[in-house]
Amino acid sequence: MNHSQLIRKKAMELGFTAVGFSKTGFLEDEANHLETWLNSNKNGKMSYMENHFDMRLNPTLLVPGAKSVISFLYNYFPTEIQSNTDLKISKYAYGEDYHFVIKDKLKELLSFIQSEIGEVNGRAFVDSAPVLEKAWAKKSGLGWIGKNSNLISKSKGSFFFLSELIIDLELEYDSAKTDHCGSCTACIDACPTQAITPYSVDGSKCISYFTIELRDEIPLEMKGKFENWMFGCDICMDVCPWNRFSKPHQEQRFQMNSIIKDYSLNDWKEITEEVFVKYFKDSPLKRSKYNGIKRNIDFILSLNPENKN
Repeated sequence: MNHSQLIRKKAMELGFTAVGFSKTGFLEDEANHLETWLNSNKNGKMSYMENHFDMRLNPTLLVPGAKSVISFLYNYFPTEIQSNTDLKISKYAYGEDYHFVIKDKLKELLSFIQSEIGEVNGRAFVDSAPVLEKAWAKKSGLGWIGKNSNLISKSKGSFFFLSELIIDLELEYDSAKTDHCGSCTACIDACPTQAITPYSVDGSKCISYFTIELRDEIPLEMKGKFENWMFGCDICMDVCPWNRFSKPHQEQRFQMNSIIKDYSLNDWKEITEEVFVKYFKDSPLKRSKYNGIKRNIDFILSLNPENKN
C-alpha cells in the first residue's frame, strides 16, 4: 500500500467521507477571482478576508517546505431536521462545533502518518486559517465548485465540512472533476436576498453573513427576506438537486442540541444569557454570541407583531 492509499484508508476509518490529494503550488486562477471579489466589497465587513492575500494562494507560506495538500470531506447532513421553523438554524450548527470534532481527527491522522511513514511535518486546518479550502478540494478531485460557490460532489451533495492537512510529503495526486451544474439556476432563483450570481456569492448580501458575521444592526432593507433564518442559512443547498444524494451522518458529536430540538418560539424569545452560555458553549452558535442571537430573533419577530407578545 502506498502512502496515499495508507492515508486515505486511515482517514475513512476516522469517519471522513472522502479524501483527495493535490500538489502544493500557487493558485493562479483563484488569485484573480479573489482580487475581483474583494475589490467589489463582496466580503462586507469581514475585513479579515483582506488579510494574508499571498498566504491564501500559496500553502508553502503557511507550511514551509509543504509538498502536498490533503483535502477531506466530513458529512454533517442530519438524521433529523429542526421541527420548529419559526426560528431556523443552519444544519451545520445542530451539534458540537465542527472545528473541535474535525481538528481532533486530523491530529490523530497526522500522528498516524508520522508513526507509520516517518518524519513528516505539517499542519491541520479546519476553516481557521487563510486556506482556500474549496479550491484545494476541487484540485484534489473531491467535487466541483457550484454556482452557489459551494463544493458539490455528484455522489454526496454538499452538506459536508472541508478541512486539510498540509504536509511536506510527496504523494500520488488526484485530478479535478468536471462541473455538473449545467443550466440549473435553482440556487440563484431561490436566494431571497439575491446574493448569488453564477459561481459567486456576495457575502455582504448573504443571510449567513447577517446572522453570524455582522456585528452591527441588520440593515432595514433586509426585513422580510430572511425566511425565519436565525443562524446561518441552507436555502441554496436545500434546493440543489445534487443534495438528493445526501445521507445522514454517523457522527455522535453532531447530534442535535436539545434546545434546538425542543425549544418553542416563546422559549427562544425568553432565553437568558446564562442558559445560552451553558448549552451553546461548544456550539457554532457561540460565534454570534448571546447578543447577536437576540438581535437576530428580534429582527425576525419585528416582521410578525403577533409573535412579540
